[in-house]
Amino acid sequence: MIVKLSGRLVQKSDQAVVIDVNGVSYEVVVPVSVIERIDQNVSPDGKVELIVHHYLQLGPSSGAPVLVGFLNEVERDFFLQFITVSGIGPRAAVKALSKPISEIAAAIEEGNEKILKTLPGIGAQKAKDIIAKLQGKMGKFGLMKGSAGRAERPATGGGEPAVREEAVAILLQLQYKKEEARTMVDKAFR
Repeated sequence: MIVKLSGRLVQKSDQAVVIDVNGVSYEVVVPVSVIERIDQNVSPDGKVELIVHHYLQLGPSSGAPVLVGFLNEVERDFFLQFITVSGIGPRAAVKALSKPISEIAAAIEEGNEKILKTLPGIGAQKAKDIIAKLQGKMGKFGLMKGSAGRAERPATGGGEPAVREEAVAILLQLQYKKEEARTMVDKAFR
């Protein structure tokens, strides 16, 4: 099984990249959220390293190996969690990951169907399924760095509301449910 590719970036399209690894070129399917940041991760000599999920796409009379690439293991871990939802396979997940992973993770944790429905291929029922399967498991993905090198979570202003939100975010990282975290923070402030 292929888990990592390191080589020269030869070609980039909207949905895939081609990486030359010592004369062997691999086509790697990548989510939009990754392709938007790939240029920032290419070294001066044109090389890039991708963490890969390798699977076999089965057709009616044949199968083809498919590589799905990510810039780090946390992104791949999110993807692997995402495809555990019934009806979301690797291809659908790649298509759906059009927004930053931390934003999608936050929407799942908050139970925000509206944001999830804006993802390509995700309708109302699929958004409900995603929340039902993954809510409470997304805490570690909410603090991933964004394309600008900052944490991709909503900025809070100053004062008590900011402290409350920060405390809730920390408790979510510790795998508390959102309502339970809010209750604990409210008690602490009282």
